[in-house]
This record gives sequence, C-alpha cells and structure tokens, in this order.
Amino acid sequence: MSIQIGFDDGEKRLDWIGLTEALKAGHQLPKAEIADTFLYRGKDTLLNRSAWIDGLGLAVKCATVFPDNPRAGVPMINGAVSLFDDAHGRLDAIIDFHLITKWKTAGDSLLGAMRLARPDSRKILIIGSGTVARSLHDAYSAGFPNAQFTVWSRTRANAETFAQERDATVADDLERAVRSADIITSATMSTQPVLRGEWLQAGQHVDLIGAYRPDMREADDVALQRARVFVDSFDTTIGHIGEVQIPLESGAISRDHLIADYYSEGGFERRSNDEITLFKNGGGAHLDLMVSRYVLDRYEV
Repeated sequence: MSIQIGFDDGEKRLDWIGLTEALKAGHQLPKAEIADTFLYRGKDTLLNRSAWIDGLGLAVKCATVFPDNPRAGVPMINGAVSLFDDAHGRLDAIIDFHLITKWKTAGDSLLGAMRLARPDSRKILIIGSGTVARSLHDAYSAGFPNAQFTVWSRTRANAETFAQERDATVADDLERAVRSADIITSATMSTQPVLRGEWLQAGQHVDLIGAYRPDMREADDVALQRARVFVDSFDTTIGHIGEVQIPLESGAISRDHLIADYYSEGGFERRSNDEITLFKNGGGAHLDLMVSRYVLDRYEV
C-alpha cells in the first residue's frame, strides 16, 4: 500500500545537506526522460510534470493553479506528487506538492552555490521576500553556516517582515547591496531585469530562481556576459525560460556561453576566486523525482 506524506510530517525528517547529496547521486544515474502537459479553463490551469529515471523510478507532479481562489480564502496552488517504483511501476507514495516544491527549488540553488560560490562566502543577499526567499534563507544557512544575510524587496514592509523572521538586515539600495555581497540569490516574478551586470564584482556568485516563463528574467545581458553561466539542466532551461532564451535569441550571448549543467561531465566548477559565476535554477520534473525519492527514503528510516 502506498504512503501518504504530508508537509509537516515529511519536512521534519529532512536536511538540506542530505538533499544536495541526493541530488548529486540522482545525476549519476541515466539521464531523466521528462515531459510537461498543460490543460486550461480560462485563467485556471492544470500542470502535470513527469519524469522517469532508470534506477530511481517515476514521478508525476500535478498542480492546479486557480488565480481567483484567494478571494474565497482558498490557496491559489494545490497539488500532489505521485511517486512510482522503478522495477514494477507500483505507486510508492503520494507526497504533498508544497513540500516537494520547497525543497526542490531551494535545494537546487544550494547545490549550485556549493559547487560554484567561493567556500569563504559570508555575505548573502536575497532579492525578494516571499515564500521562496524564506526557503533560500533556510537552505543557504545550512550550506554556509557563518553567513550574514541581507534582504531587498520592492516593498520595504515585506523586507522588514522577512528580516524579523529570519534575522537578516534590510537593504534600501539594491546596487550597494549587490556590490557588497559574496552571493546574490534572486527569487522575484520580474519580467524586466532587476539585477544589473555593471554592479557585479569579481568573485561573486549569482543564483537566479524566479524566472520560469519565456517572458521572464531577473538579470540583464551584461550580467550574463560578465559571468561564467551554468544551468541545472540544458533541457529545461534552453528554449523555455527567458533568463536564458531572450539573450540567446538577441545574440547577447551564444550557446557556448552556457558552460555546463548537472549532467555535464566535468566543467561545473569555479576556476578561480576572481571570476563571476552565475547559476540559473530552472527546476524540472527530474528534480521533483529526485527530491520525492529522498523524502520517501527519509520517511522510511
């Protein structure tokens, strides 16, 4: 019989460093086969993201997005992840959608930073103050335990609330905050770049999370041109996400400017303390599968 894992019961068994190890192990297996499907009814959406990795199993992540739900006091996004075993395709678990999304998104960025940021990084700037920003604070606190955090948001009141909850300092001037950070992690819903490449300093690491549609981006062309650029998956970023696709189509960068993804053999690493590294967190159903298997493994311990 399959197991049902809720958010609170699942989360209390997890840790961020353990998750990064699970993601590393997942990328040592055969490359995932992935597929996304969408159904629409006016403004409402049903999204299905599927992945199959030989040796790890199968996962289908279903999400409903109903924009008018908050007016009725109902969450806008609902869903679940169905996890199937690799040998026989049996349903192993049904896991809370929000649990998998939280740990997948922040864990993906943490793994990128642990491979690309300078190990002595201490000053971390979070751009954005929403749910994902809070998860990033938790994840980066585990990977960089001596770090000091600064938060910037277009709405200062939101940044102040975040800072009180997460022991961070509020930045009023984004340019100044970027220039003084070791790591800049951005989780906004912006369609116009908020991060300018002229602000970046030698040795920094930039982590971009927010853009997920073809019309969205958080960093300008100069930022990508000045940095060595990495992605979590070529398959789920190129042609899908504006952060990468817009500068590719305009000619601001070329395909060979994207150095490596997690499936690349070598090359996904910082070469010197002076270079600027930039990581695009694109998500992807294969990561949902890896995280779901990690959640179930921890649940069964």
